[in-house]
Amino acid sequence: MDVLNLKDKNIVVMGVANERSIAWGAAEKLLEVGANVIFTYRKDRSKAKIEKLLESHKDKKNAVIQCDVNSDESIQNAFQQIGEQFGVIHGIVHSVAFAHAEDLKNRFVETTREGFAFALDTSAYSLIAVTRAARPYMTEGASIVTMSYLGAERVLEGYNVMGVAKAALEASVRYLAADLGKEGIRVNAISAGAIRTLAAKGVPSFNEALHRYEEVSPLKRNTNKEEVGDMTVVMLSDISRGITGETIYVDSGYHIMG
Repeated sequence: MDVLNLKDKNIVVMGVANERSIAWGAAEKLLEVGANVIFTYRKDRSKAKIEKLLESHKDKKNAVIQCDVNSDESIQNAFQQIGEQFGVIHGIVHSVAFAHAEDLKNRFVETTREGFAFALDTSAYSLIAVTRAARPYMTEGASIVTMSYLGAERVLEGYNVMGVAKAALEASVRYLAADLGKEGIRVNAISAGAIRTLAAKGVPSFNEALHRYEEVSPLKRNTNKEEVGDMTVVMLSDISRGITGETIYVDSGYHIMG
């Protein structure tokens, strides 16, 4: 019995930068269970990396489509292409976030107006824009999963404006879930532990965070992208059909500690 019921389902995965990406951890699991995975990318170098990662999955039905989440026109065009090629969208993995390096390295009080707007547009508003563009193709109900971090609710050194963006993202999850539930569309967030990704390199105190997770978390270890990928698959599947508007922690229990 296939309890996941994701075989041949069309899932959009946004945010794969390389093989270390949390989004790739989710994509690998989706490919394993037989889903059709549609990848989006912003720059050509990301497209090339995704295509290289897919070389060992040529037997699977997938696509790689350009999408700049800072542009409504680009988002609309991307999902129109996806709709034309696949018809129905059953799920989205939104793993997109970015802030300018200086807005992470400097004191929070020095965050620029432009930097604040850019971080929130890219990391939080993009979920709303993507959901709106995908909604016409979610005719069979769907599940949307986005990626957050503990900095959304606690002050973490060096996370600064990204923490504010993640807080806005988690609030957006709740409002989208309330708005779209009657259409059978679920929206949830996963708050992942500290994982060594390309994006994490931009956080000045990240190495210290890795050590702290190992020392403090109940499981006495860090989380990995495979564990986050497993939970993402669960949240996209029928197993979690009664869950929406939630933030699920995959962080070795770190968030429960005082």
